[in-house]
Amino acid sequence: MRRKAAVILLYVLLFAHNGFAVSAPGDTTKTDIVTISVEQQYEAVRPGGESALAVRFELKKDWHFDASAETTAAGMNLKLKPICPDYISFSEPVFPRPHSYFDKTLGKKLDVFAGTFTVFLPFTVSRTYPSRPQEAGTLIQVSIEGAVCSATQCRVPDFGRLGTAVRISSDASMSEPKFVVPDLTQPKPQTHLAPPSQWAGYSVWFALGLAFLAGLSLNIMPCVWPVLPLIVMRIVQQAKQGNGKSITLGLAFCAGIVLFFFAFLAGPNIILRLFYGTVLQWGDTFRSPVFVGGMALFLVVLALFMFGVFTISVPASIAGKSGSGKGYSGAVGMGFLAALLSTPCGFGILAAAFGWAQTQPLLLATVAIMIMGVGMAAPYAILTSMPGLLKRLPKAGRWMELFKQTVGFVLLGIAIWLISALPAAVRIRVLYFAVVLSFCVWMWGGWVSYNTRTLRKVLIRTIAVVLAVLAGLTFLIEGAASTERIDWQPYDANLIASAKAEGRAVLIEFTADWCLSCNVVEKWVYANEEISKLVREKNVLPIKGDTTGTGQNYPATFALKNIYKEPAVPVSILFLPGMQEPLRWRGKSFADELKELLEKLPSNQ
Repeated sequence: MRRKAAVILLYVLLFAHNGFAVSAPGDTTKTDIVTISVEQQYEAVRPGGESALAVRFELKKDWHFDASAETTAAGMNLKLKPICPDYISFSEPVFPRPHSYFDKTLGKKLDVFAGTFTVFLPFTVSRTYPSRPQEAGTLIQVSIEGAVCSATQCRVPDFGRLGTAVRISSDASMSEPKFVVPDLTQPKPQTHLAPPSQWAGYSVWFALGLAFLAGLSLNIMPCVWPVLPLIVMRIVQQAKQGNGKSITLGLAFCAGIVLFFFAFLAGPNIILRLFYGTVLQWGDTFRSPVFVGGMALFLVVLALFMFGVFTISVPASIAGKSGSGKGYSGAVGMGFLAALLSTPCGFGILAAAFGWAQTQPLLLATVAIMIMGVGMAAPYAILTSMPGLLKRLPKAGRWMELFKQTVGFVLLGIAIWLISALPAAVRIRVLYFAVVLSFCVWMWGGWVSYNTRTLRKVLIRTIAVVLAVLAGLTFLIEGAASTERIDWQPYDANLIASAKAEGRAVLIEFTADWCLSCNVVEKWVYANEEISKLVREKNVLPIKGDTTGTGQNYPATFALKNIYKEPAVPVSILFLPGMQEPLRWRGKSFADELKELLEKLPSNQ
């Protein structure tokens, strides 16, 4: 009951008037993904009799519920909880046999429920059932929770509650059941909502303690440590009227830190969960090549920041003796900015916190995120109340610079790992763009100094931005579009032989990941919209011969050398029906010739 009351209170505070409304529940609930209905086994049940509810799920294609709490995020598997009077007792639900589903993000098989399936909820009516008239029957409600996932996203819909009225009568025949409850042969998933002390599968106090420590650790990040004494002394100088003023300004500063955590972590989580019914687990986002590539590039920029290629200047209101930032509103703003300054170095902690929050009950997630803010704010509250402690803090020095550079190499390693997870066609383009982006960042931060004239500074940085944008258009946007235009098939000698026997044209592009000229051919020839359209219309078999390596995994390497007698890539080969020898192109400018040959082919080969 405590959890229900807390959740309802949170919904009221957020003006979510439709949050847990359960008045007059129906026997069917429907979203754009799933339809759920409930049916009784018997029309009437005798006191002491046994019956059941059948809860039927009809999921759209390619969507599923996780079946086991052990293989999915905590609390996100399918759970059903009956809500009924004390004289009706439910036993463990009977779930169907789950399907095996391979999650590419996790790299392992999961047990899931998909398609149309039924969960049975057996119950027993007490023999001491109160003998008062129940004309409308006894209302039983079923609360349903769980994430509904596809290959690209997960959602946490508000299913509301299903309801059905069970008629209890001493003369109920119970001779014609509408269905038979199968034997329980599968391990039982978690079926009831966990009490508040076990929301995450462990003590809630343990979870909140970890959140506090995570927030506290943000203060030792190299991005924050140099400005920590400056910020505290700034507040102390503003509070020369007395120690009480220093303490209240310090608390206002801490409020600014907590506000940052609400605005950037707790707030977005609440909005996504309440108003969109969506949960952005890291597994979902990492399925997207756009997100993975963007994260990798972002980490490269952060690494350059750690190496000192560019800096983030502290505003004069903090570092100087004058300016804005005075009073309580100024203290709140400085606290917000201090938390913001922690994000470049503490991004991993903050990202993990947001990802974890998306897998927890909303109230626990919100409280834990705010506790992180309290953890980061705690040292400031102590220092502003006892500023003499500042003298005992370790002084900034070379050790801090070495620590920052070490973090930079760690970030580069993570960036390389992310890039390696991208599709081969995208991977090389992201690497090229990372080099250009690094050069542009170096221009931005290294080609100018504090004393550089404003006009020169603006000119250099404008050139850096334009160069980065042009490189992005070249390597990322245009490159991504070009890789989608022809549905290349991996090299297969049998597939080629079969197509030639059927009188079908075959186009083979021999390439390699390390080949710069191959990328030029891809862009100048095969990214041509007219050529890609002709390949589809003329039913040409497009074959990609990857010669990056040797061995059985690269049969195209053997074929290039031993069958087609070509010394190197790039090479494009076209087999036309009725011709003994294929046409070959070893250069880069053959788009017009290839287009002319494809136009002469019949449309229905």
